[in-house]
Amino acid sequence: MIRAFGTAAFGLALCLAAATFDTTSLYVPGVALMIIPLAALAWVRLAARGASVGRAPGPHTVVEDDPWPLRLELRTGILPPPGGELLEPLLGWPVPVAGRWSRRIRINVRFSRRGRRRLDPVVAVVRDPLGLDRVEVAGGEGQELLVLPRIDPVEPVGGGGGSGAPEDKGEQFLPTRRLDRSTAELEIDGLRPYRDGAPASRIHWPAVARSGEMIERRLVAGLDAAPLVVLDAARPASEDALDAAVRAAGSLCRHLARAGGCSILLPGDRRAVEVAQDLGAWPSVHVRLALVEPVHEPPAPVHGGRSGAVIWVSARAWRRGPVALERVVAGSRWLVAPEVPDGLAPAFTVSGCTGVRVDRARRPTRPTRPMGRAA
Repeated sequence: MIRAFGTAAFGLALCLAAATFDTTSLYVPGVALMIIPLAALAWVRLAARGASVGRAPGPHTVVEDDPWPLRLELRTGILPPPGGELLEPLLGWPVPVAGRWSRRIRINVRFSRRGRRRLDPVVAVVRDPLGLDRVEVAGGEGQELLVLPRIDPVEPVGGGGGSGAPEDKGEQFLPTRRLDRSTAELEIDGLRPYRDGAPASRIHWPAVARSGEMIERRLVAGLDAAPLVVLDAARPASEDALDAAVRAAGSLCRHLARAGGCSILLPGDRRAVEVAQDLGAWPSVHVRLALVEPVHEPPAPVHGGRSGAVIWVSARAWRRGPVALERVVAGSRWLVAPEVPDGLAPAFTVSGCTGVRVDRARRPTRPTRPMGRAA
């Protein structure tokens, strides 16, 4: 608007100069410089008056590299805009809107990194071709979007995959535990309040009938025999390494859960979350994986009474295995990281990470002296 009034003032000055010095040739540019900016100002204001722009609400969550629907709609005012563009941060380029009463855009965008995203509101800019006036029309207050980590397949290395169906193939190079119904019913370690996502077979109906509250059985077999995935986010080598470790932990958790159930220990937690074969607890675990940030302390030590395997997923570059993993007494111990110690044969790969089995360190034994007769 300042440019428009400044240009009109300059045209008025030319007209006054023409009248003062009786120079008729100055009237033509003077009148033109007064009419053009005022006409541009009126056109832009009429086009922006009553204009609206908005982004159609889409899903609040999306998985990495999956399409997210972006729907934009622009409606102008009394007149179509003489010029301008639609500024959408997700597109990365301006969309021209000159001469159109309305404009609709339908496109799918993808996010390559997990985490919480704040989508800024879309802005429609109405201006004249000479740049004399400019009006911005904002659309709403933006939107919150959570990008979930991608789930990748677990691929065996070399001949470690066995021969059979894909689901059986995965169980040859990854430790799984399939609990039958009789074992789950016999190995009971008391009762506890029902947790969202727990299988319905664990509900203790007599206790529910007596107390009126949802009670479930605490199963020792389900806690100790199922594989445990530990996500170590302490001192990652880089952001890309942390993202790879998060994807690997999520992929392993989902893979093992479908194979019979597992548990996962997330950064900051002292108790693992059980993910049963029905994947009832998986959505909440998936959301928490999207919000994992680097921490200073490694995960809490794993109790030594486990009979199932422990899979330690880390974002660090290891020259030797984690000390906390070496102290674990379990069925088997596995290290999954972007860079694993030398000398360990890779068993599988997932999300850019390599999985190796870590054997227990054997303490050197002292040589025994032969028993002899005293002189």
